[in-house]
Amino acid sequence: MHSPPNPPLGPLPDPTLADLVTAVARRLRAGWREQLAPLGISPHQGRALLVVAGEPGLRLTDLAGRLRIAPRSVTEVVDGLVALDLVQRRPDPRDRRATTLALTPTGLRTVATIEGSRTEATDALFETVSTRDRAHLRRILTGLVTDEP
Repeated sequence: MHSPPNPPLGPLPDPTLADLVTAVARRLRAGWREQLAPLGISPHQGRALLVVAGEPGLRLTDLAGRLRIAPRSVTEVVDGLVALDLVQRRPDPRDRRATTLALTPTGLRTVATIEGSRTEATDALFETVSTRDRAHLRRILTGLVTDEP
């Protein structure tokens, strides 16, 4: 005997703070994914590109730590960025066994596009929130992130 399908879930009647934060994060990621699609890169690749832009000369292991992903996963992400001519591997001058990452000229232009797209997606999501409330939200979220273990 098989049971009837579950009805689709609607909005939660009394969402928790965690539910709301998760829903906002999902909407931001969806907006960013849409913005990145025409560039042919995934959100993981976009995040990696932004980290490398902020820290030229970063090693793959350090990038994995910044992105909080496994080293083998970061290798796949970087391989994709190299194939798209957005990032290049360079020998580490301090350790010839290691490599560092640097943006290519195409990568630099793509980072500028990504930053603009992220701003557009964020502005669209928060357009109904007052400047004052945005400042409060930024302060609260910054406190939560910096107190993280």
